[in-house]
Amino acid sequence: MFTRAEALERVESAGSAAGLFGPPTGDPAKRKEARRLYRALASVLHPDVTGAGDVRAHAASAELTRMHHEWTHGTTVELRTATGTYRIGEPFAVGSVANVYESDGPHVVKVVRNPALNPLLHGEWDALRALERFTNQNRWLQPYYPRLLDTSGDVGRGERAFTVLDPLVDGFVTLADVRRAFPHGLDGRDYAWMHRRLLKALAGAHRIGLVHGAVTAENVLVHPEKHGIVLAGWSFAVEAGQRLLATSKTITYPPEVHTGQPVTTATDVHMAHTLMLDLLAPNEKRQITFARGCVQDRPSRRPDAVDLLGEYDDLLEDLYGKRVFRPFALPNQTGA
Repeated sequence: MFTRAEALERVESAGSAAGLFGPPTGDPAKRKEARRLYRALASVLHPDVTGAGDVRAHAASAELTRMHHEWTHGTTVELRTATGTYRIGEPFAVGSVANVYESDGPHVVKVVRNPALNPLLHGEWDALRALERFTNQNRWLQPYYPRLLDTSGDVGRGERAFTVLDPLVDGFVTLADVRRAFPHGLDGRDYAWMHRRLLKALAGAHRIGLVHGAVTAENVLVHPEKHGIVLAGWSFAVEAGQRLLATSKTITYPPEVHTGQPVTTATDVHMAHTLMLDLLAPNEKRQITFARGCVQDRPSRRPDAVDLLGEYDDLLEDLYGKRVFRPFALPNQTGA
């Protein structure tokens, strides 16, 4: 049973139906849990309980009802910027900072779940704009980063910022999907092309002094058929030498983050190779040894991403000989 203050806090701080009830789902157990939460909150905030003069509780009760209806039945939300209008429905991806929605056009919309985290999306805009300026002069790097199409710009107090991006939906999965599809680990020849491209993405960002700060399986998009890699999730990005603006309990960080130290490009190197250790099959001994050399506790002892590209290519040539295209597909996909 909630107190009035607890019920008000839950509803007023939610920011959205998903923020209160969780991501929309057809799971009967989760829908029952959402209905139970709604009834518990509604019983405390109902005007018959709070009294006719409790304007704040009345407003929260109305918002609770609206959010529950939205969560239960779904709705189309219209988001506007100075240059465009975007209609979104249910989220198809839920991240540590924002939900990502398909829209009615050739783009996706990333909406921060809590207005207090708007600065993280502002940081992502800065990072993606810097990467766009850099890749305009180095076009071969463009495929490795999301393309920023539009933003909410400054929003009012309590409103949520959003980012409009190239969709990167058709044919793409995340490295987290790949990990689930290969629970016993990846063949080193398959992970090789993914890691080479990830190193290129990091090397490009590091050239302009950007630290991604969240190199995780969820933030690396993979196109199995085309051997494409896109490093997404730039909400935590900062300039080298700065501290991360925020951290996530779901991310495994290197020691300097845990101790509150400024991050450097070595932070990304550690995270990328922690990811490598997590994805490779246990019998890939030499690649595992390579990765372990990149996750040393002292940032100064970790190699640069640019240097690692050459070192990794030398290792792959030693292991597998001349590089050839190796088709890759998830087990439930047809090969290409």
